[in-house]
Amino acid sequence: MMEQKDQTFSIRQARLQERIEQLAEIGKIGETGVCRLALSPEDLAGVQLVRGWMEEAGLQTRLDHFGNLIGRIEGRNPHAPVLMIGSHIDSQPYGGRYDGTIGVLGGLEVVQTLIEQGVVPEQPIEVVAFCDEEGCRFQKGLFGSRGILGKLEPGELERTDKQGITRRQALLDFGCDPDRFEESLYSPGSIAAFLELHIEQGPILDKSEEPVGIVTGISGPLWWTVEMTGFAGHAGSVPMNMRHDALLGAAKVIVALNELARMDPSAPTVGTVGHLEVFPDSRNIIPEKVRFTVDLRDIDLERRDLREQELREEIEQIAMQHGLSYTISEDTNSEPRYCAEWIKDVIREESAKLNLTAPELMSGPFHDALALSYECDYAMIFVRCRDGISHNPQEYASFSDISLGTELLYRTVRHISQKGIG
Repeated sequence: MMEQKDQTFSIRQARLQERIEQLAEIGKIGETGVCRLALSPEDLAGVQLVRGWMEEAGLQTRLDHFGNLIGRIEGRNPHAPVLMIGSHIDSQPYGGRYDGTIGVLGGLEVVQTLIEQGVVPEQPIEVVAFCDEEGCRFQKGLFGSRGILGKLEPGELERTDKQGITRRQALLDFGCDPDRFEESLYSPGSIAAFLELHIEQGPILDKSEEPVGIVTGISGPLWWTVEMTGFAGHAGSVPMNMRHDALLGAAKVIVALNELARMDPSAPTVGTVGHLEVFPDSRNIIPEKVRFTVDLRDIDLERRDLREQELREEIEQIAMQHGLSYTISEDTNSEPRYCAEWIKDVIREESAKLNLTAPELMSGPFHDALALSYECDYAMIFVRCRDGISHNPQEYASFSDISLGTELLYRTVRHISQKGIG
């Protein structure tokens, strides 16, 4: 791997770093953390800041009715399908400053560099900051990227956050109009390809001591919301063998999920319960109802389906054992999606010109690219993050690595844009 001091960069590294640092001040928590929840005032302030940078760079901008910020430059053929670059700037409630952000600001830096270099693409290029990739506020993510493709599901606008605010109201407060979603849809075939730059959010590149990697595909996520219902009673007077404790049942399901995910130590299966609500939530009442999320992922769909069936059987057995009823609501279900070989070939070629090894690796986390993969060819470039830490204020990627990833994205976009797609 060639040291970065020997690299010749087209992008302006200092400008990219300054923008990342300025955006991190919006929703800042502690010294390095960020809380910029989707459709929140902090998210809106971030969108307005990035929109200003887009317009300064010469892009035409719009905020669509799904809450997506879109910046566009025209190509020689303005009617050709668009080459789309992007990610998101919303964050987890206890998140870091690089997740999603480098894909948006890196994408902007790429297009701004094309403009400054006088490169006119064959087709339009759009840089998109997608709305609510994370899904933590309304418990369902990829909202903006699914929205533009007409892939929203019934009831999504009625989902509420912890304060009881519906997504519909949050969109209205953001300046969008859910009744006008149709105006923001992309027709089939109007997106030629999608590229996303992102931190790895895992340890492979860090352990390999490589600054960037080429993504081969995205694991298929399965998201559930499970509700277990028992019967409330006094914590001091109901004998243990007469209880219908919903929280005890939920706890056993959580243990079962972890044991199932660990069954094959060599497999990349992962299972997580990250959100839990207890009713009536009192220290001296036996819990009557518990609602919790399940996140199950694997790159092998057959194996993931097997673990899903085993988990369903465990839930049924636990519910019977403790006299509980339950419901399982499926929030997300996607099979693994693989990156386009022809785009990976371009990234490989441009990596070689930069004397990069660029390991090829799967993505366990999902990204906006997952939604776009159902519409067009896609590819991703990963940037090393220290110790693989993400969704945590300690999330860190060096600006030299981010710059190198952005330079690779720039060269990939320039390569593709000069030949056109489709």
